Formats: sequence, C-alpha cells, structure tokens
Amino acid sequence: MAVQVLDPYYLGITALVLFGWNFVFFLIAYAFKFDKVTDFAGGTGFSIAALLTLLLNQTYFARQIVITVLVMLWSARLAGFLLWRILKWGEDNRFDDIRANLPKLIAFWTFQFLWNFIVSLPVILVNSFREPVDIGAADIIGWTMWGIGFFFEAVGDVQKTLFKVKPEGKGTWCNAGLWKYSRHPNYFGEFMMWWGIFIAGIPVYMDTWRWVAILSPIFLMFILLFLSGINLGEESANKKYGSKPEYWKYKKETSNVIPFPNGLFAKIPDVIKKIFFFEFPVYNRMPSGEEGRLLSE
Repeated sequence: MAVQVLDPYYLGITALVLFGWNFVFFLIAYAFKFDKVTDFAGGTGFSIAALLTLLLNQTYFARQIVITVLVMLWSARLAGFLLWRILKWGEDNRFDDIRANLPKLIAFWTFQFLWNFIVSLPVILVNSFREPVDIGAADIIGWTMWGIGFFFEAVGDVQKTLFKVKPEGKGTWCNAGLWKYSRHPNYFGEFMMWWGIFIAGIPVYMDTWRWVAILSPIFLMFILLFLSGINLGEESANKKYGSKPEYWKYKKETSNVIPFPNGLFAKIPDVIKKIFFFEFPVYNRMPSGEEGRLLSE
C-alpha cells in the first residue's frame, strides 16, 4: 500500500530529503574546507530520489523498477568515479574561489540540490504513478538510449583517465578512442541517458501535468552546455593548449558533443554546427595576450 507523505507525487518529501542530504555534506565541506565529498553527495542524490519514491509508492511496476535501476546504476557509477578522481587529485580547482567563501559555497550547494531534484523529476513522477501501464515502444526506445549513453559516458571517462596517465598524454588533450569523434563523449552519454529516462516515462505522462518531467533533460543540458561541464572544460583547454595550432585543428575537425566523423565534421557549415552540434562561439573564448592573438590569425 502506498505511503503518502506531504503530496501524492512525493515531490515535497523528495525535495526535503535531497535538501537535507546536501545540507549535511555542505556542513562537512565548509567545516573542513575540502572537496572530497562534494561530487559524491551530488552523484548519490539521484539514487536517493529514485529509491525513496519507489519504496514509498510500493507499486513496483516493471517500468518503475527498470527506471529506478537505471538511475541508480548511473548514479553509482558517476559518484564512484568522481570520488575516486578527487581522492587521486586531492583538490578540485573549481572550488579555489569558493572553498572559504560562505555565500558562494551556499549558492553552489543550493544549485547542486536543484540539480538533484529537477533532473530526478522523471523517476519521481514515474515512481509515484499508481496505475499499471503496459510496456511499449517508448520504454524500449528510452532504455536503448540510456544504454548507448551509459556506454559513451563510462567508456569516455575510462579512456580519458588512461590517456592522461600515459607518457604521450602528458601536457596534451585527449583525442583517443571516443574522444577522436567528440570533444565531450561523456557528456553526450549523459544527455542520451536522461533523454532516454524521460522518454521511457512518456506512457505515464499522458494527459497530465507530469509532462513537467521534460525539464529534467533540458535543465541538465543547460547546466553542462553553459554553466559547468562543457563550458568549463572548453575554457580550461583553451587556456592550456591555445598556443598550439594543432589544438585548434582538433577543435575545428572534432564535434563538440555529438560523435561525428572528423573529415565530414570539418566541412559542415558553421550555422549547422551551432544548431545541431552545440558548437557555440563561447567555446572559443581566449584570454588576452599571445594565445588570443594566435586565435585571430
């Protein structure tokens, strides 16, 4: 029998639990001035949302179980990988300017809570549904997209990690494996997974406000394209390698997100790259000085 807490969709209780989860780790991060728990807390928040809503509703339909398992697999892999990476690095330079700045730290953790909650909307709204709906084409399409996305994200992360520890990977950008066809194959995988999760839930969104679940993949893409992820990655790479002409050749020939054959991508008109490949001018920003002059040559 379903346990109703605050509202029949479990949005309120999920928001409170996720807020509390992030608040506890915020206190740890602020008190000890370290970054080792930040990404772990963010990554595991999705598992908490998925499992909490599944257990509260107690219907255990096939769609709910599959989507919950897929979200938890992604969440566990992401949290584990990010925890391993920060333990290896020691510190995350993203937090150099906010580690001891309380207002900025509060803003970051608040945004991380919103990331957890908004991106989890599909699994929350699917798990709160109380009527059986047959498995159909949307489910198969969504699960397949998730599988493709998981491959690109997991394999991309492993390939980049292995590339960086090789002698030939020191002081250069990763252009091996999947990274030969996309500058960010891991983020392409993340896009695919969450669009897949959303699509798999379409049968329970029909004729209800549950269509708000589409905010999940849209919000995720906005974050990774313009606030974190790709935006920060491109800015960092431009600063590190912007003095090397072969780096700009790689950028010109290699798709930003969606994997695409190098030889063909270079020939695509810029307007098509912007619309369909997320190749925005902001990703070519350079600091002033020698590297900036090189870009304009």
